[in-house]
This record gives sequence, C-alpha cells and structure tokens, in this order.
Amino acid sequence: MNTGQGDLALGDFLAPGVVAEDIPPLFPLLAARPLIGALIALFRGGDEEVLVRLMVLREVGLRADAPEWTPRELEAYFAFLNETKLGTVLARLREHGLLLWDAERRVYQLSAEGRMVLSALSSLLAFNAEQDGELGFLAAQVAAGAAVGKLSPEALAHLLARLGELEEAFAQAVASGSEFRLRAAQSRLESVQQWMDKANEVMRSLSADGLDDDTWRLAQQIGQRQSRLLRMASVFQRELAAIARQQVHLSQGGLSTSELAAWLKAQSLDALAGFATGQLALTPESTFVLPDVMLDNTEEFLAREQPNRRISAMPAPAEIEYTRDVPLEPPPQLVELTRLLAGLVEPASVTDAVVGGSFGAASYRLSLLALLGETSIGPELAPLADLPVTLEWADSLEAVGRGEVARISTGRLHPKEPQA
Repeated sequence: MNTGQGDLALGDFLAPGVVAEDIPPLFPLLAARPLIGALIALFRGGDEEVLVRLMVLREVGLRADAPEWTPRELEAYFAFLNETKLGTVLARLREHGLLLWDAERRVYQLSAEGRMVLSALSSLLAFNAEQDGELGFLAAQVAAGAAVGKLSPEALAHLLARLGELEEAFAQAVASGSEFRLRAAQSRLESVQQWMDKANEVMRSLSADGLDDDTWRLAQQIGQRQSRLLRMASVFQRELAAIARQQVHLSQGGLSTSELAAWLKAQSLDALAGFATGQLALTPESTFVLPDVMLDNTEEFLAREQPNRRISAMPAPAEIEYTRDVPLEPPPQLVELTRLLAGLVEPASVTDAVVGGSFGAASYRLSLLALLGETSIGPELAPLADLPVTLEWADSLEAVGRGEVARISTGRLHPKEPQA
C-alpha cells in the first residue's frame, strides 16, 4: 500500500489498462528519464539547498582550463561553506550523475548531463536580466536549433504562443482606449522589436526542405503573427492621434487633460487626500469590502505599481504667447501610397503597391490599405480613405521574394467606376 504521494508509482496516475509507454506525450519524457532525474535531484529540497547545489555545480563547471577537481581543491575553493554540508552536496551531485568521481585518480569532473543542465541554466540567467528577455530566450532556442539542424517544434510552439500573448495584450490596450495603456504598449512593442528582428532573421533562413509539415506550418504562423505585431505600431499611432484630437486644453498655455492626469498619477496618496480636504461634504465608505482584505489589496498595489513615486509640483503659470500648432508631416509611405493609388486607372496587385524598401515599410503600407473607404477617420488619413479604390482579397499567398518579403496575401486594387 502507498503511504504518501511521494511513493506513488507512475501507473497509479494512469487509468486502468493504460501503459505509460503507449502515451505519446509521456514517451519522450520517459526516454529522457536520466536527464530529468538529474534535474529533480538538483532542484529537490528547500530553496537554500537548491541554491548551494547550483552554486557548487556552476563553479565546478566554469573552470574550463582544468575541469578536474581534487577533494582538497574543492575544500579550499569552497572554504566559505561548512565542510560537512559541502560533503553532503558533493555526495548528492555524485549520486545522481551530475558529478563524476574517478576513484582511481581521486578527482571530480562534471558529467555530460551536468554540463547540459548548466548550459541551459546559463542561457536562462543571461536573458533573465534583459527587458522582455523571455522572448529573446525563445528566439535564441529557435536560432540555435536551426543552426545545428535540430529545430524543435516545441521551441517554435513556445515562441508562437508568446507572440500570441503579446498580440492579445496590445489588442486589449487598443480596446481600452486609455492613452496611458496605449503609450505603455507602444513602449513595450519597441522593446520587443529587437527580439522580433532576430527571430525574423531565423525565419527567413528556413526553407520547407528538411522540415516536416507541422514545423513548417508553425514557422509560417510565427511570420504571420510577427507581421501583425509590427502593424500594431501604426494602430497605436492612429489611436493616440485620435485621443490627441479629443484632448481638452485647460488654458492657452497648452496644458491638456492628459498632462493633468499624468501629473495626478505621479502624486502620493497623501497629496491627493490633501486636494480633497474641505472639498467633499460627504466621504463615501465602502462598507461592502472587508477592511483587512481592502488593506492587503492596497498594500500589494502600492508595492507593485508605485514602488518609487516621486512627489512633483506643477510649475507656476506663466504669461506666454499662444501659437498655433505646427502640423506634422505625414509619413513618406502614406504620401507615396496615396499618390500611387490616386493615379490608378487599371487594376493592380497589392504586391506592387505595398512591397518596396524594408519589411517594416511594407507592413505599414499594407496596414494603410485597410483604411480605404473609411468615413470616421482623421484629416491626415482622409485623402487616402476617400480615394475611389476598392480592395479585393483572395484566400491564398503570393510569392514575392524581394524587399524583405517572402510571401504576401494575394489581393487586387480596383479603381471605382465614375458615377454618371
């Protein structure tokens, strides 16, 4: 009889009559049982035990010029550790095959499994310090697999899933209509751009030869999702421009409601409470919220969202001369596309109108085509939206092979017939 969960056999988790080796998702894990056992031995126990084991294993593996260690060298190097505890750590690492002990020569050496574990751990630690490093780590896994001919569908699936999470977060920022969330999402997109560029280089180097159907399909989906993420830059700009047109200016000095809201967000709770002093005749009390729960949530919010808020002061009003806003020059891609479509007399392909220059420029021009025929749109985009041109898409991909674009959705641009 099993006495605890730790004593359960693998068969105890399975339905009656099911053999573990016959389960496809479980079979590759069973085949890698020695390596997984080494990981379990390395990370089992309390946090302090795990940290000491990792430190010892890393230091042993970092001495590349002399990979073999005598017990005396280990004792001298780890003199800051308790001698008995060090012996326990070395025994555990040796017992589970992370360290090899040569009894004849009386030296320790890192095993092949131990070096693989340390290599994976070093990559995790390197990308952990980077902003949005998880995307860089996933892109590095794909690049490394492609470089040595061992491209894993799992690595592609993880990268695709992470890109999907980013796309959903950006879509929620757009749907919120919040200027602050849009600017935060715009900054986030700029920070992940470097990793997406590196992933693009890997995707461009892949070919259907030598890849199975599932791997090739995942690679195509990654390319399509990256293209949609790059188009979000123009979406952010359009939404922020719409918000800017709706801003209320509180004085001829140019102070807007957005600037006032940003200043209020930078104030401390005591300062905000001071503004309300004497202004409210009745202070509402949230009697439906438990006080201890409300206090816990408030402390968590302050620790997470406002760790180092600085108290700032609004500048004193100054007499300034009101000037008109200088209109911004539209992007050159917008001007070129508008001029091209304005002179359209015969049907043309989307490829001829979009592709040219870099991949980013092509993505931006492609996103602009969706504005054809729009009525509720800003003045800077109205010349393009009012053009007598219709867009027709086909359910297929067209090979391009130029301007950093491999394939693009097949589409046609048709000039409208003049009305009698």
